[in-house]
Amino acid sequence: MKKLCLLGSTGSIGKQTLDIIGRHGGYKVGSLAAKKNIEALEEQIDAWKPAKVCVYDEEKAGILAQRLKSSSVEILSGMDGLMELAGDSSNDLTVTALVGMIGIQPTLAAIDAGNDVALANKETLVTAGHLIMPRLREKKVKLLPIDSEHSAIFQCLQGKYGPDGDYSLWNGNPMVEKILLTCSGGPFRGKSYEELKKMTAADALKHPNWLMGPKITIDSSTLVNKALEVMEAKWLFNTDVDRIQVVIQPKSIIHSAVQFIDGSIIAQMGVPDMRLPIQYALYFPERLPLDCGRLDLFEIGKIEFAQPEYDVFKGLKMGIEAAKTGGSICTVFNAANEYAVGRFLKNEIGFTDIYDIIEYCMSCHKNIKDPSLDQILSAEQEAVMNSEKFLK
Repeated sequence: MKKLCLLGSTGSIGKQTLDIIGRHGGYKVGSLAAKKNIEALEEQIDAWKPAKVCVYDEEKAGILAQRLKSSSVEILSGMDGLMELAGDSSNDLTVTALVGMIGIQPTLAAIDAGNDVALANKETLVTAGHLIMPRLREKKVKLLPIDSEHSAIFQCLQGKYGPDGDYSLWNGNPMVEKILLTCSGGPFRGKSYEELKKMTAADALKHPNWLMGPKITIDSSTLVNKALEVMEAKWLFNTDVDRIQVVIQPKSIIHSAVQFIDGSIIAQMGVPDMRLPIQYALYFPERLPLDCGRLDLFEIGKIEFAQPEYDVFKGLKMGIEAAKTGGSICTVFNAANEYAVGRFLKNEIGFTDIYDIIEYCMSCHKNIKDPSLDQILSAEQEAVMNSEKFLK
């Protein structure tokens, strides 16, 4: 029985994680963390009996503590609480399903504690991949991807670790020529830039294939999510950005692929169901039954591919440029987008304003090649301030 720390338990990934271990077992839930949804967290506490929980919102943590004052569960709050949960060396696996850059420090704490990490928080590698990957090598722990595309690449490469235990699957594998990172194109595929200006948050939340949280759904509509995935793949698979090709595959049947030097391509296919990559990370290297649908190739008939429209979905173009540059500009790209998406979801700005905010913040930033954690967090705050400045 392995001990699990689940950060982001009340979100989409967190709920599906609990559903999977409820079906297959093998894990004891030692701790849970949520941002502010204490109603859902209280139900999870009742069902899973964790020893500790954390509510990032301190006010909500106080309310939950009052509700559960007769319970034995220890209730923590804020970043200190997340760090305490993730830094518990008795954990076997920490699932990081937090949204945004608050995932960086707990992920580092989990690695330092010697815990394997199943990562669904792409911002961690986007902004701090240069800190995370060396730490993994030093501590000899595994980083298992939960994003469907990176899980697909991981599966195509057969999940083999490097000779030194490093997760840099590209390292020492001269047979790999290119990573093919697939993308549905989102709900606005085929629209012009002028048409994008009229799109609302309600429109953008209607993803054609995937059921995800609101932030990542908006990122999928702008294709910023794909830019973040390029940055993530760069670190996960220790490769140059030029060797990562974004391919539009509208039905989300091929989740990603790897092209080898002999021209062969191995692709991972399946129905668009996030439980598959979550389950693969939880029980790697085993494969267990999953009650998701099955592909009917006769019904599918054909699979379409297209190139991204970089001049329309400007976030993808800017993100790839940031990935090639590296350094603190990646943090600025991510933080400006995070701020803009929050405003867009509140209907305070337009759809293409997201791109304008990102572009402005990147133009204002003086890049730091290898930023420290403090410099990463400072770059985040700078991006927020410049976003607010842009909107005044």
